[in-house]
Amino acid sequence: MFNPSRDQVRQFFFHTWAKYRAGQPLAGAEVPALDAILAHPEYHAMLDDPERYRDRDYPPELGETNPFMHLSMHLAIAEQVSIDQPVGLRARYQKLAESCGDAMPAQHQIMDCLAEMIWQAQRSGAQYDAAAYLACIDRKLGAGGSR
Repeated sequence: MFNPSRDQVRQFFFHTWAKYRAGQPLAGAEVPALDAILAHPEYHAMLDDPERYRDRDYPPELGETNPFMHLSMHLAIAEQVSIDQPVGLRARYQKLAESCGDAMPAQHQIMDCLAEMIWQAQRSGAQYDAAAYLACIDRKLGAGGSR
């Protein structure tokens, strides 16, 4: 299992953005990372200034979204969908994307569920619950994919 450090994750996003801005070809995980970055123009200035943002903290108690965590969650979802893990996720994602009218809102819907499952697993010290993750997505589908 690949378990990068906080600094490695941040450097990956800074590097991907810099390569894109320089017109260099992207490879591997850089491709879906760029998709997420381009869908979030609010992060572009931050990615243009690695010296300022490399070590910045984003405390949730201050209501701040960690842009690196957010982009990483997009990457995780893209990988899960590409390999259909947990099984059935790809079909649910496609239905959500259709009901939302776009891939990014669908990913944000799934991200809510993924964040909840990660939080539950960390809180209880239990394994990640794939069935609960899919059930959460099913509830979003039942709500018409709306937030």
